[in-house]
Amino acid sequence: MTTKVYDAIIIGAGSVGLPAAFFMAAAGLKPLVLDQFASPGQGSHKAAIGGIRATHSAPSKIRICLKSLEIFSTWQELYGDNIEWHQGGYSFVAYREREERVLQDLLKVQQAYGLDINWLDRDDLLAVIPALNPDGLIGGTYSPGDGSASPLLTAHAFYVRARERGAEFRFRERVTGIIRRRGRVVGVRTDRGGYATEVVVNAAGPWARAVAQYAGLDVPVVPDSHEAGITEPVARFLEPMVVDIRPAEGSKNYYFYQHGPGPIVFCITPDPPIVGTDRRETSVFLPMIARRMVDLMPQLANIKVRRTWRGLYPMTPDGFPIVGWSKELEGYINAVGMCGQGYMLGPGLGALLTRLAQGELSLEDREVLAELSPEREFSAEEKLK
Repeated sequence: MTTKVYDAIIIGAGSVGLPAAFFMAAAGLKPLVLDQFASPGQGSHKAAIGGIRATHSAPSKIRICLKSLEIFSTWQELYGDNIEWHQGGYSFVAYREREERVLQDLLKVQQAYGLDINWLDRDDLLAVIPALNPDGLIGGTYSPGDGSASPLLTAHAFYVRARERGAEFRFRERVTGIIRRRGRVVGVRTDRGGYATEVVVNAAGPWARAVAQYAGLDVPVVPDSHEAGITEPVARFLEPMVVDIRPAEGSKNYYFYQHGPGPIVFCITPDPPIVGTDRRETSVFLPMIARRMVDLMPQLANIKVRRTWRGLYPMTPDGFPIVGWSKELEGYINAVGMCGQGYMLGPGLGALLTRLAQGELSLEDREVLAELSPEREFSAEEKLK
């Protein structure tokens, strides 16, 4: 039997792997996507809440997500799929001088790299988000170009359009080894067989470290659990995603928005982190986040919650993704450690990975990859996790 040969093999059909497959196939490459689950987006992708922002503290993530926003916002026009894109914006609110100072300091970097974002004082912010609790409100940042979409519809859209362009997918197939010869990739072994390639992309999310070890490598990606929930649909009253970065007992921050069909979707960043792969819902999450949300926006008090769930954030030591060629193994690309932001980074990153695989990087691409290099010292800190 002849071993099938591919231009690239992508491990993981999730937030990064699906866009990478689409853009590679659109560029004329022949990619194969391998995934242990039964269908696209069934790992951590399906736990994403759908927020898409370029409002980050690092130039690399701003640039990648600006491209993602362009892709999300034009997808239906270009390809015909309704992914429930809604350009409601993002707002990071400040009720204390500490948050005001952090957010205003970050504006210099954000605006310098092309982000449409401004500081709004109390009254101007209330004009944008009338439901905010005005007591003690100082103001906040507002980036109207950010938005949201449906992770499940997006996954399906990328999968269908990638297949139309020649990408192949194999589900319920576990990678058991990355075949190397004389210091370079030559193929991938699975529990169902083997495939030849000179390029492997590790896009395995929370399972990235295990995949790296199949190649005789390591990567500092450790998953932790974050819990989210969704309410019944209600008439639209809220446009931006609202983010409150004030820490409180049990949580570092929380955020919520009104999805296109009407429900409020919400999530919290636990503190201390809940390290591991446990995805079972807890009894402490809803009381904790409900108190915070109702305090910030009192009219949420009577909306009924429909369900909660937990997903895994593949975390890195500094809170930034790890992207780029491996120095130890030629032909091996890291696209890991999205730190819970894979959904918003994925489309822009998929386009970048295609250029990386083709050797067609721009100066901006090289600057982004230098900041996210697997060889960096991991000494920085993401300020808007």
